[in-house]
Amino acid sequence: MSAITAEMQRDFAADGALVLRGVFTDWVERLREGVAEAMARPSRLERSYQPAGSARFFQDLCRWQDVAEFRAFVEQSGAGALAGALMRADGVRFFHDHILVKEVGAAVVTPWHQDRPYYCVDAERSVSFWIPLDPVAREFSLRCVAGSHRSGTTHRPMRFDGSALYAGDERPDVPDIDADPAAYRILAWDMAPGDAVAFDFGTVHGAAGTVGAAARRRVFSARFVADGARFADRGGRGSPPFDHLTLQDGDRLDGAEFPVVWRKEGLLF
Repeated sequence: MSAITAEMQRDFAADGALVLRGVFTDWVERLREGVAEAMARPSRLERSYQPAGSARFFQDLCRWQDVAEFRAFVEQSGAGALAGALMRADGVRFFHDHILVKEVGAAVVTPWHQDRPYYCVDAERSVSFWIPLDPVAREFSLRCVAGSHRSGTTHRPMRFDGSALYAGDERPDVPDIDADPAAYRILAWDMAPGDAVAFDFGTVHGAAGTVGAAARRRVFSARFVADGARFADRGGRGSPPFDHLTLQDGDRLDGAEFPVVWRKEGLLF
């Protein structure tokens, strides 16, 4: 696995997103097997979208504890060490996994958004690895707005139907980035299976549908937080909801769902 360089750390801190080439190539086949298992046996958190005339956009969450291939990735892939290096952390907890499969011809666009307000965690340092399991051309890949994680603004989280996730939420909407894309530095890459986009929970990002794509787009996303992360009570309405937790608002994020996956040698965390 490639080492994280000081330049990568600086780019991640400044831009909130960067591409890591080939870091999970050895895991592609196992993750494909895990995706097939998850799609054949969806969980209660599965969310699929298929408007009339569109191919399916399948999503499922929090499968690492019951899909063997995902558990192996979390525990053995070294992703925690990569996350720790990017975040310059002393310790890293796994937060959750997310499967995203857009079949060829899926018209559903993933709208511009931040992940932070959806999640039941307050974390000063965080990273998601967006790992394609198929070749993805830049136009169909994840797009990230460079530096948006440093804006100081948390935008109102929305559902796919355009309604607000939380009633009475008066935070500002995400700007209409597509109306004036030249006003932003948008990062996107052609990607091979096993590459990864690493991005901060506060980074504004989105993705096109797959109408016109050459192949389906299977993605496994793994999300991590640095030491010091705290539980944020979203009333069981976040994504994922984690509505079974007994943690109280402000408690240290802990429990079987959030295992420590990496720590600096000699440190207790």
